[in-house]
Order: sequence, then structure tokens, then C-alpha cells
Amino acid sequence: MGLFLAIDAGGTKADYLLADDDHELGRVRSETIKRMRVSAEVAAKNLEEGLSALAAATGRSLAEVTQTCIGTAGNTVPLVTDWLRAEFGRRVAGELLLIGDVEIALEAAFPGASGILVLAGTGSNIVGRSSTGEMAGAGGYGPVLADQGSGHRIGQQALRAIFLAKDEGRATQLTEAILAYKQLRSCNDLVAWANACAVVEFSPLARIVAECAEAGDAVALEVLEQQGRELARLALLVHRRLAALDGEQWKPRFAFAGSIVTHVRPLRAALEAAIRLEAPSSEFVVDAVDPVQGALWRARRQTAAK
Repeated sequence: MGLFLAIDAGGTKADYLLADDDHELGRVRSETIKRMRVSAEVAAKNLEEGLSALAAATGRSLAEVTQTCIGTAGNTVPLVTDWLRAEFGRRVAGELLLIGDVEIALEAAFPGASGILVLAGTGSNIVGRSSTGEMAGAGGYGPVLADQGSGHRIGQQALRAIFLAKDEGRATQLTEAILAYKQLRSCNDLVAWANACAVVEFSPLARIVAECAEAGDAVALEVLEQQGRELARLALLVHRRLAALDGEQWKPRFAFAGSIVTHVRPLRAALEAAIRLEAPSSEFVVDAVDPVQGALWRARRQTAAK
């Protein structure tokens, strides 16, 4: 009987799942092991804690693992892949499969079948598969080049919206809410912080934006709705490519994963509305996708195919 390790390595957390051929044996969560967000030392510490907790929770040694599948952003970046291969090689037995975080979410939603997965959490990415297994994707180039509809983009755009509203003479709760969150005294302090902070400091602001929108702030709501439409634009690019590949067989089905697209209601509503304008027959998976289940499916499939 095989022993399979599945990992969803996100920007703020990592989920670990250990299973045999038929059953889940246990799962745990650690802080992020994503090297594009934390140092090698911090990532290694978080990985060690996660793997140790998983072994303790299941009573199984990771020396017994047959196949590991890790879904992570940056799965084509050597900084990410080289580090993961080295660190897992020292700690876990068996073979290692590295694929994109959006791909494991696709497998969780539509295992081996056609559909489109929209992922938006700290970052964002879109991937889809035709009925014949051909893949198409859009986005996923990181916070500087892409990440539409993500926590990063929402935080960044909210800061821009604050200062545009200031120039327009519009009031917004965002100003005081973000100043309080960052413990800053004035807009001048916010300007200094925003132009000097690390890229990773924008995404936590998304929670503040969502709270202000829920409280009725028009500027915050505009930011979320615009990001929903930008995410829809990418999703529709993938839809068009797959429709061209599948012809009449194509049935647009969309599933969603990531904290932003599953929990931020104004963004999700704008996303779905924009998709339906072009593809009115689209079906939306209501339940949130559990990406680590997709990593488990791929790990088992990888072993079965040998």
C-alpha cells in the first residue's frame, strides 16, 4: 500500500495531508514555506514544524512516503523548485512532483475533467482544461506583473484609491482604517510607508478593504468590484481558448479557490456577473475548493501510472 504526501504551499500558509491508497490519515498546517515570500531559514523552520506535526498526528514516518505532490506558485522558478527539492530530499522519502498551486486546485474541483479554476488569495492565477486534456492559463506572473483580483492587488489599489479620492474631495473610510492598522498618523506618513514597504505588505490590507466595503464605503466597494472584473477578464481569456479547442463540446464550468475569491463577496459577485455577460450558460461550483485534495489526487495518479 502506498503512502502519499500532498502539500498546498500558499503565500501565507502551507497545508499538509498524508494518506494511503484509500484513506486520509491526517492533515496539519504551518506558516508559509514559499521561498518567494520568506527567507530560506524561515521556510525551512516552517517546513520542519509542518512535517513533524504531520508525523506526530498520523503516527507514520515520512521515510515511508511513496510519492509527494506539492502545489506552489512559482513552480517554474529555480529559487522555489531547487529549494523544495533539496529540503524535501533531506526529510521525505519517495518521489517528488512539483506543479502549480492553481493546477492542484483544478484537480480538486474537476479531477481529470474539463473546467476552469480561478485562484485568488495572496496572489492569483487561472487555469483550465478542455475535454481532451489540453490546458490553457492566464495570469500567475507575480505581484509586479499580474495578480489581478488578489489580496496584493486589492491592497495596492486601495492605497491608490485613497489618494485619488483625496484629490477628488471624496470621503472614504479606507484612509482612517489603514492609518490605524499601520499605526500611522497622517496621509504623509502613509505616502512614505507605501513607497518604501516590501511587496508582501500590501496583501494584508485586503481585509481592511473588505471590512470597509461591508460597512458601505463606496471607494472600497469600487476597488473590490474592479478587481472582480479584472479577474473575470483573465477567466474569460481561458474560456475562449478552451471553447476554441473543444467546439460544441465545451461547457464552461468555473470553480474558485483562495481566500479572496471565496470570502470577499463583492469581488466574487462582480467576477461572476462579468463572466455571465459573455458566457451566460456558465456553471459555477458553489463550494470552496480544497486544493490539497487535488495534490493528493495527482500523487496517487502519478504512482498508479507507473
